[in-house]
Amino acid sequence: MKSLGQWRWKLMALLLGFGTAVVAHGQELEIETADSQGKLSFNRVESAESYRVEWASSLSGPWTNFATASADLDSIPQFASGSYTCLVPMCYRVVAVVTGAVPEGMALIPGGTNAGTNPLGVGESYEDWYPETYNLTVNSFYMDKYEVTKAQWDEVYTWAITNGYSFDNAGSGKATNHPVQEVNWYDCVKWCNARSQKEGRPAVYTVGGAVYKTGQSNDVVQTAATGYRLPTDEEWEYAARGGEASRRFPWGDSDEIQHARANYYSVSSDSYDTSPTRGYHPTYATGGEPYTSPVGVFAANGYGLYDMCGNVWEWCFDWYPGHEGSYRVIRGGSWGSYAGADRVANRSHGSPGGGYYGGGFRAALPAGQ
Repeated sequence: MKSLGQWRWKLMALLLGFGTAVVAHGQELEIETADSQGKLSFNRVESAESYRVEWASSLSGPWTNFATASADLDSIPQFASGSYTCLVPMCYRVVAVVTGAVPEGMALIPGGTNAGTNPLGVGESYEDWYPETYNLTVNSFYMDKYEVTKAQWDEVYTWAITNGYSFDNAGSGKATNHPVQEVNWYDCVKWCNARSQKEGRPAVYTVGGAVYKTGQSNDVVQTAATGYRLPTDEEWEYAARGGEASRRFPWGDSDEIQHARANYYSVSSDSYDTSPTRGYHPTYATGGEPYTSPVGVFAANGYGLYDMCGNVWEWCFDWYPGHEGSYRVIRGGSWGSYAGADRVANRSHGSPGGGYYGGGFRAALPAGQ
């Protein structure tokens, strides 16, 4: 590493949608000069609305946001005073920000409030895991359109295990375009960190101030860094509703479910399960379990998200209410779940160390930062 007065680094520019990084193909952002007073001069990126300076103690991060400036400046004062004596060698990078760029493979979930009631079926009553009313308020964020596939998992996993990460499970999947499964909560959180660092983004999850890479820890902190992370319980339900209020499932035109809409286990005892076929989904119950389906084969919800109902359970960041320290929230049901478990308001739980046969996840990114 070189001191601030010596540092010059060429890197791929990161275009951000409301502060969330996606790689800008073919555009390079270069720190051209760095004087002894901490003033970094750099070339411009077309369409950039602002720039952000980040620092780290090593090239592997984690990166910390330090200063911003508007796009009409050729350079940024690294510090508010415009001068600084660099006593400790550091690495610095400049990130170009372009508002409105949606990361590839993700959907923008607009912030706001979604409140309403949850419909019951014949003979059902409200329980803690399925409340009578709900009131969800979130900030805008991005969410993977699809559950993380086995192919996507493998790409990041392969990078991660050669860059200081370790996992409890290698992950499995029926095919490369099916969701990854048998990954526990710790695996998913660490994978999100690795996905961030692989793409040059700051890692979100830390333990004791360090990037979380190994072992099982219940002291994981979800920081405000702009990297990949698991959605919160509230974010997941808000996104699953797709902008519709008081609905039972992610679609807005019906409160019934059939195999034409989702991959789940159909039974006649649920009055809102009107599928003409019963049991496992007849198209995908082949070749032995798991009976997952390729991601995205059913219609998306109003926010452009697929498989928010059935296929695999999805990990959320939160502890399950009343069981903090023991269980984390899982959402959405799976290929083996009855329709009642697939409702958007249904909240279930799993041990964070359990790699379930019907369990997977999708990631989120912050927006507006």
